[in-house]
Amino acid sequence: MAKTSEGIKIVSDNRQVRHQYEILDTYEAGIELKGTEVKSIRQGKVNLRDGYALIRNGEVWLHNVHISPYQTASEFFNHEPRRTRKLLLHGYEIRKLIGKVEQKGLTLVPTRMYLKRGLVKVGLALAKGKQLHDKRETLKKRQQNREIERVLKSY
Repeated sequence: MAKTSEGIKIVSDNRQVRHQYEILDTYEAGIELKGTEVKSIRQGKVNLRDGYALIRNGEVWLHNVHISPYQTASEFFNHEPRRTRKLLLHGYEIRKLIGKVEQKGLTLVPTRMYLKRGLVKVGLALAKGKQLHDKRETLKKRQQNREIERVLKSY
């Protein structure tokens, strides 16, 4: 878990998103959680890898994000790890997202989960899926840039 200068503590980072998608826009969203989920998130037991967000009835819902059950809580009070969770965004942001997701065929994916001033936030990305050749091209560019940096460093 990394801490940045603005008091943001990154709990989970989904680095795979940058490889699979071309990120067009990012949003910060709050998330509706149960008490045991918050305690588990503070321990860093979150997996965003398979997660995605859908818009239904004017609300944004986060699907398939795994938050491990809190160890010291009883079975009765604990939560379901992969339950659907509501994301909290402003109305104008949701309306903007509805237009982009439905018309252009874009998707919403979680990029990171972090604590900001004690509150759990989710970084959402409006993204377009990359084709296989686009992924290869990105890897080639990255490798070329590394080689250029290596040569410049030796001079």
